Amino acid sequence: MKRLKVAVLMGGKSTEREVSLSTGRMILGAIDSCKYHAFAVDTGTFGEAVPAPGGKPIRMAEGAVDLSAVISGGPEYRPDVAFIALHGRFGEDGTIQGLMELLGIPYVGSGVLASALAMDKIMTNRVLACRGIRVPKNLVARAPVNMDALKSAAKQELGFPVVVKPNRQGSTIGLGIAKTEEYFERAVEAALAHDGELLLEEFIKGCEVTCPVLGNGTCQALPVIEIIPASGFYDYHAKYTPGATEEIVPARLPKDIYTKVQEIAKECHAALSCRGMSRTDMIVGEGGVTVLEVNTIPGMTPTSLLPRAAEAAGIKFPNLIDRLIQYALEKE
Repeated sequence: MKRLKVAVLMGGKSTEREVSLSTGRMILGAIDSCKYHAFAVDTGTFGEAVPAPGGKPIRMAEGAVDLSAVISGGPEYRPDVAFIALHGRFGEDGTIQGLMELLGIPYVGSGVLASALAMDKIMTNRVLACRGIRVPKNLVARAPVNMDALKSAAKQELGFPVVVKPNRQGSTIGLGIAKTEEYFERAVEAALAHDGELLLEEFIKGCEVTCPVLGNGTCQALPVIEIIPASGFYDYHAKYTPGATEEIVPARLPKDIYTKVQEIAKECHAALSCRGMSRTDMIVGEGGVTVLEVNTIPGMTPTSLLPRAAEAAGIKFPNLIDRLIQYALEKE
């Protein structure tokens, strides 16, 4: 049987480069070599220093080919399917998906529109709210910011603490919680360093959970995961440092709430027209279940949540990879 060629797109130029490289390596190490011939493609420019969290320069991934090989290279680099393992800008935002569409290459994950919507937190909130899905009370701010006016609006409409997010970043990069007014300016400036457009949200106290979904038209909600970061804040360090966060599968929720979380995850998947996979982060508080974010390319690092949930559902990692590739090959 002829093996399908799979290009694993990884690395890239976003601040989530390191996470993407880890995800790509996990996929390359787990893919069934009897069914697939997989090769790494680093979408960053060869030899160019790329910024990453912590400011360390990172060069092109070892053993990878440049994206130009896929675009204009020989038949050995023309894949039957692309497995997009990129995170952040130029990976999750619809840009690389658009390139794959132009090249006529099927790819794992959501299409251009769903990817762009999910990367834009403001637009995600608007779409979900229109579908009757609960999202946090929020404000939108754009640079240049009138700090006093914004602080006054946040105090009046949201109350403190206030969650401050760059609109188009992932892995909680640039996200801050202004517990009181005195921390507000610092949180806003930190977020503005990553994006000129900000989303300010009410802080909701409760149990943080996440629920991955698999599938295209008919989808399957995987077991719900309860997230308990040791620091009390699920930031970049808590997400990617082994042992920094306790993750309980299945989440310790009442049965009716557990089912509701799974249903909301499927509703979000459908509302944004996601394909293949998604992971919806939520908070279960006194007011019910509130959606915080929808991820169209969940991480697959050793500490990532999608593989944990899949394993709890009886889906081993190589089988998960196989299933995602098969979803990519299904016609829309």
